[in-house]
Amino acid sequence: MPVRQSLRVGGYILWQRLRRRAKFPLLVELEPLFACNLACAGCGKIQHPPELLKRRMPVEQAVAAIKDAGAPMVSIAGGEPLMHPQIAELVRELVALKKYVFLCTNAVLIPKKIDQFEPSRYFAWTVHLDGLRERHDASVCKEGVFDDAVAAVRECQRRGFRVTTNTTFFNTDSPQTVIDVLDYLNDDLQVDELMISPGYAYEKAPDQDRFLGVQETRQLFRKAFADGRRRRWRFNHTPLFLDFLEGRIDFPCTAWAIPSYSPLGWQRPCYLMADGYAETYRELIDDTDWSRYGRGRDPRCANCMAHCGYEPTAVLATLGSLRQSLRALRDG
Repeated sequence: MPVRQSLRVGGYILWQRLRRRAKFPLLVELEPLFACNLACAGCGKIQHPPELLKRRMPVEQAVAAIKDAGAPMVSIAGGEPLMHPQIAELVRELVALKKYVFLCTNAVLIPKKIDQFEPSRYFAWTVHLDGLRERHDASVCKEGVFDDAVAAVRECQRRGFRVTTNTTFFNTDSPQTVIDVLDYLNDDLQVDELMISPGYAYEKAPDQDRFLGVQETRQLFRKAFADGRRRRWRFNHTPLFLDFLEGRIDFPCTAWAIPSYSPLGWQRPCYLMADGYAETYRELIDDTDWSRYGRGRDPRCANCMAHCGYEPTAVLATLGSLRQSLRALRDG
């Protein structure tokens, strides 16, 4: 993470602790729509009813929600955010608030939309690439998407944008496929930062047989990270989260730290599970029984190791330890 952003997030966490707040958001997953131009096998977002897929969140509503939460970072997801007719205006509004904005996209629409955006230290494209050409195109169930995404990344880089990637791994992956895609993104495509996550078993995902269990996840990443490779890749993760993926350390889920806001409201308990909605972030925190959720409490959480639940735990643990903070600075 860039130094300026790291200092901003660290200062924000310190301020929350000085105010004795036990639960607060680090990043908001903002979903201004659920519609998408792809139908990925491992995603259940487009399974919403047609009338909901047609909805687009007004910019004013989205900005008000981000102000309500107060988090320093925003990840704009979906669905495909670039299908929103006012997406560039929304990004400009959030950047004007000096929020660090990550626009998550499959990149297919970047060539048509890129002229509406301007490079900023507060803005980054986050392009989903779930493998090299054959594996990625199979994941998104459409040929040619990998090549389109790579071309879009290169165009964003040419224009001076910061570009990150997000890669989801499934039980169809091996340590070698993990190595291959991360080597490509890090060395060949040379994106600024890499994010990774084991796939979560969306209840409505078309393909329910591809999700990793906890032991499978640990074995996959332990082998992929061996021989010093882990330190060579430019991860946008704390070392403790990578330790967690390898099974060197275990953490509780802190879903409240990366809440999700969509046209339905603040989603309980997290981006990946929908047990109801709240009107405000404070209502989400106060009226959700967080003790019900997590591994060993809710069977739906049994195999979840997704970064939206566990990365914030790792961040808070890192900043709570001088040794881990120094390690994060060294490894970064």
